[in-house]
Amino acid sequence: MPHLRSDRLRSWLLYGLKSNSGSHPGPHAETVEKTHSWWRVMCLTGVDYFSTLGYQPAIAAVAAGLLSPMATIVLVLLTLLGALPVYRRVARESFRGEGSIAMLERLLPWWGGKLFVLVLLGFAATDFMITITLSAADATAHAVENPFAPAWFDGAEVPLTLGLVALLGIVFLKGFKEAINIAVVLVAVFLALNAVVIVVSIGHVFDNPVVVTDWWAALTAQHGNPFVMVGIALIVFPKLALGLSGFETGVAVMPQITGAPGDTAANPVGRIRGAKRLLLTAALIMSTFLITSSIVTTLLIPQEQFQAGGEANGRALAYLAHEFLGDIFGTAYDISTICILWFAGASAMAGLLNIVPRYLPRYGMAPQWAAAVRPLVLVFTAIAFLITILFDANVDAQGGAYATGVLVLITSASIAVTLSALHKKQRRRTVGFAAIAAVFVYTTIVNVIERPDGVRIAAVFIVGIIVVSLISRVQRSFQLRATSVTLDAQARDFVESDADDYGAIRIISHEPNTGSADEYRKKLSEERRDSGIPGRAPVLFLEVYPADSSNFEEDLQVGGVIRHGFRILQVKSGNIPNTLATILLEIRDVTGVVPEIYFEWTEGNPISNMFRYLITGTGEVAPVTREVLRRAEASRSRRPDVHVS
Repeated sequence: MPHLRSDRLRSWLLYGLKSNSGSHPGPHAETVEKTHSWWRVMCLTGVDYFSTLGYQPAIAAVAAGLLSPMATIVLVLLTLLGALPVYRRVARESFRGEGSIAMLERLLPWWGGKLFVLVLLGFAATDFMITITLSAADATAHAVENPFAPAWFDGAEVPLTLGLVALLGIVFLKGFKEAINIAVVLVAVFLALNAVVIVVSIGHVFDNPVVVTDWWAALTAQHGNPFVMVGIALIVFPKLALGLSGFETGVAVMPQITGAPGDTAANPVGRIRGAKRLLLTAALIMSTFLITSSIVTTLLIPQEQFQAGGEANGRALAYLAHEFLGDIFGTAYDISTICILWFAGASAMAGLLNIVPRYLPRYGMAPQWAAAVRPLVLVFTAIAFLITILFDANVDAQGGAYATGVLVLITSASIAVTLSALHKKQRRRTVGFAAIAAVFVYTTIVNVIERPDGVRIAAVFIVGIIVVSLISRVQRSFQLRATSVTLDAQARDFVESDADDYGAIRIISHEPNTGSADEYRKKLSEERRDSGIPGRAPVLFLEVYPADSSNFEEDLQVGGVIRHGFRILQVKSGNIPNTLATILLEIRDVTGVVPEIYFEWTEGNPISNMFRYLITGTGEVAPVTREVLRRAEASRSRRPDVHVS
């Protein structure tokens, strides 16, 4: 009975996991669970993006003071003229959910590209994980500050935040469909309540126009020249960078968007169109709310209330809701804010569940179960627990890391689209995207200088990902790696004719050099002499031509050729032993005959050869091929024989 329960738990955890984890098409399964309209998916990403209204106006007021509306306008212009066109291009060129990271990956092959991607994944993990913990902590802060909150809430911030994180994990253990349904309701209610608060606040401004004249008088007394005001607004806007969150997750969850009937895997036009609508609509909605909320909070809330200990600190619109609409409506607003801040982590969790399985398992840098959702949800929830405890559920302490993660991802996306436009010789777009990239590089540098703790936290994630990835790569080094094997007509004819005519398939592993007839005759003569291959027995040569050794998973295309009268099987791969083992097993399955392969011992120190194998995919080929076969096929009678002379 315990064994049965264990099997059921394993089956539940690994539901949807593919036997071959090639290019990952969706959040966890071979076929994505039911897709959704673009506007519903927008709500899933919007719980992160829109939830910043809960604290962004207060952040802007603290950072820019009376210049808050101008600094916010700069942020909105950067959103609409910078981040939006960048990510609309990312949606077109990286539509499988890999985000902007995949665009840079294609530009940097081999190990350098993999390590660069791991660093970016570290920043992505920083962004998404801190989104989960910071948003839950901020939701707790809103709950504690509500006038109707129980007294025991004060001082219980950590357990309350842990409870919210655990509840988020439970939702994702259930599935993406449930998460999206919850997001739609929360976003609709939250935006509606914010609209009410802002409209009522604008009415108070019209009823008391003196607040506008008082604000302008204070502003001119403080800064004097309008040009100085604009300059200061440009300088302080990097502190408002949290208002740019949500774009990377917008493209990461693209596989959840329902496409058009004519969509293909290579060109999902409908899905791309839906993603662009998602990004544009979200940006326009948020820009409208950011500008109007900044104006009313600056005009109607005394500046001292935004400071630490003030009633509007971190909750400017909530302050106005209680002030102008009463504590009952204000409490409803607080509850809505708490819910959307809690569920803002859903957008981040969705991003993690889409991005991580597309990279680490494919690199061999995560266990194979990392391609399934439920184990990853448990892992991410545990990490969120640890972060919450380490930071004592403090919102301010996590703000630097959050902004750093957001800005690094947007900066990398702007650089990626610039390089893409340059590669396609689109001169005007190259110049435009380069200008956007320069602005984001500046913003990121300023943020890092002012809040270096963000980089330190990101460095912990980066080191953790690299260490875990390298350990996993070593542990999985003896696995079969091919996601598919295809024998062309000639190769298939070679192996089937030997199986049918002789009942045996003998293969000589050959490292091609000059490709001359003498080279093949000498190799065949040596193997017949040293390995005892019968003189009249037919043989096949199997040659592996080097490819990117940093790739872990590959689609193998085996071609058959005749050269100087010798029959040769040829394949490109970045890893020789695992590829040989995979092809041998494929030949067995195609013909029903267990093949034999013949090697000569590799020259050099076996220890250094083992390190060569881990880095370059070559090295100690014969024993590693045998070990891969041993682990892949438990039955000795069905396992291809490996001969070494």
